[in-house]
Amino acid sequence: RAANCAETEQRLAFFHSFPVFLSNVAKLCLPDCSEFSLPTTHPRQPRMAKKKGEEQDFEEEPNFDDPEGFVDDVTDEELLGDFLKQKPCESDGVENVIVVDNIPVVGAARFPKLKGIIEKIFKNAGTIVNVHYPKDEEDNTKGYAFIEYKNQESAEEAVKSLNNYRLDKHYTLLVNRFSDFQKYSDIPKEWSPPQPQPYKVQNDLYNFLLEADAQDQFCVVSETVPGSVQVQFCQNTQPEPTELLKRERFTDTYVNWSPKGTYIVTFHKQGVVVWGGSNFVKVNKFPHGNAQFVDISPCEQYLVTYGPNGQKIVIWDIRTGAEKRAFVSDGMSNASMLRWSHDDRYVARLVDSQIQIYDTTTFFLLDMKSIRVEGIRNFSWSPTDNIIAYWVAEEVDVPAKVTLMAIPKKTELRTKNLFNVADCKIHWQKSGDYLCVKVDRFSKSKKEKKDKKDSDVKFLGMFYNFEIFHMREKDIPVDSVEVKETILAFAWEPVGSKFSIIHGEPASASVSFYETNKGQEPVLVKKMEKKVCSHLFWSPRGQFIVLANLQMGTFEFVDTNDFSIMKTGDHYRASEVEWDPTGRYVVTGTSGKAKEDQGYYMWSFQGRILKRVNLKNFMLFLWRPRPPTLLSDAKQKEIRKNLKKYYSQFESKDRLRMTRASKELIEKRAKLREQFTEYRSKRVREWEEQKKRRMQLRNNVDTDTLEADPDNVEEEMVEILVREDTTVIE
Repeated sequence: RAANCAETEQRLAFFHSFPVFLSNVAKLCLPDCSEFSLPTTHPRQPRMAKKKGEEQDFEEEPNFDDPEGFVDDVTDEELLGDFLKQKPCESDGVENVIVVDNIPVVGAARFPKLKGIIEKIFKNAGTIVNVHYPKDEEDNTKGYAFIEYKNQESAEEAVKSLNNYRLDKHYTLLVNRFSDFQKYSDIPKEWSPPQPQPYKVQNDLYNFLLEADAQDQFCVVSETVPGSVQVQFCQNTQPEPTELLKRERFTDTYVNWSPKGTYIVTFHKQGVVVWGGSNFVKVNKFPHGNAQFVDISPCEQYLVTYGPNGQKIVIWDIRTGAEKRAFVSDGMSNASMLRWSHDDRYVARLVDSQIQIYDTTTFFLLDMKSIRVEGIRNFSWSPTDNIIAYWVAEEVDVPAKVTLMAIPKKTELRTKNLFNVADCKIHWQKSGDYLCVKVDRFSKSKKEKKDKKDSDVKFLGMFYNFEIFHMREKDIPVDSVEVKETILAFAWEPVGSKFSIIHGEPASASVSFYETNKGQEPVLVKKMEKKVCSHLFWSPRGQFIVLANLQMGTFEFVDTNDFSIMKTGDHYRASEVEWDPTGRYVVTGTSGKAKEDQGYYMWSFQGRILKRVNLKNFMLFLWRPRPPTLLSDAKQKEIRKNLKKYYSQFESKDRLRMTRASKELIEKRAKLREQFTEYRSKRVREWEEQKKRRMQLRNNVDTDTLEADPDNVEEEMVEILVREDTTVIE
């Protein structure tokens, strides 16, 4: 560094003495010249050769000396800015150094292993130049180390990503920059208020929630040309939606909303991009090539990108774009490989009869070990509590069981043993008040011996149980509902205490509705027979449900307060059903089956068709989700109780909106009619002006009317039977 400083000073001194140097050179080379001046001949212009003995004439040159009193106000930074940036200073290298504290204290025998582990962890942040481990007189480490990186950016990345890094269950590393010690030691004793900073307008990610009439947004995805996907964003205003934005080539395949509607994710060959705000500006991009689908954590802090089967799965921080953890797929289906707790605190996966739960503060295993459960088949998080429900398959002389486990203490809250189990499905209610485990059971088993060693087991018939866990009651009691017929579908009411089941033969199935109450067994409240339906779609607000047959495209809208069928409808070849977040509208869509039938229908919650949209190459319709309400349950009950007070206010507002919309529609139609009339009049004038030319081309025969050339008219009589009466004569 000292050598670099000396070299810099020498070059600066040489630059300032350069005019004197040129003058001295001129005097040595041209002793007859009292003052050095630059030649007027252009450097690239060749000089004429002079004959030997002929004197050379030097023309008078302009004077380039500075005038008297001239002040040189050009700084060294302006002349040699790039060069001076490389000038060493006292603080060089300090910003590249970090201090790692809470390292295990080890002796000389274990030091090489510790050194290898520490350097393996910290080399991911950048190139390491030097590592120093202070030691005591007995050659033991002192519990901290200094690591120098090649540049300041690597040191900052190490502090950001590795501070609070959990080395094991006893040691958590604390990482700070070396320069921070001086900064914190220079804190003044007397506090002074910070200077106010000018306001900087930022992109508001939640402005869609400020809509005065609580009108939801939706996006429509369509393929305009092969390989070009268009996304149209609209506001669900009445009577016609309002287009907010249209993006061509917005994504390569499809889009996906985040759980609370803050972000939208697009897919590209290089990776995925997250957008947000009123104009959907880019929030962050994540370089995971050929990512097929994504999963966003419930609180929208993390994004999981899934590559093709057998490839990498990556967890990212949405705001910073940092890669938090990566896994390698086992080659099976990647769908829902990682499952999140409701508060984003934990993420879990199932690997080789083990539940691996990772704490998202460090993304290391909870308590540094997995939960081993022999024979485990599946698990699921509660949507409102840090509780895991999992089930274990039946083995010889060992029954199957369903277990509820509290996290992070890993205590078993409830266990239910099950016999003759073929399969189980776990269904949590959205409010987390109930858990239903659908159990497929063998009704009878029979053993037939082939020889003394082997035997075959034949199972005759199946029946089904629904084990209902009351999560909010003491000791979590379990009730059972038995159904003998084949189960086609099951669905919880999102807000409420009812659940519905489709059972029986697909051609003539029955739909049963059960209600669960605190301290009581589930009660059958309604059974609808001879229904041709295959799917159940509850309103997000409860009470209303759509019984859908997606093979035939038929829909029944049911009010579960009195179980009346409000309306029936059909949408040929419809393959998807989407409720809006408020539960006021339903959309059915058709895509990919027949080009002439592609598009979507919008229905009211009562089953009335509001809009039919035929869209060529229609791909996807998605409502923008909303975050949970901030109102308490008591406040919501109060609003529902006093809803009649606000009814007249909302009714007049809707009427005014429809009147305004009708007026705008009438004005729009009048304008279109005027444009058409003007266009028609223009074409009629052109047609009349061309009449003379037409007659010249047609041998002066006027053919503009049918009566103009009666010789070319053929008359044909067609008889049509209008009615046939039969009279019986006695």
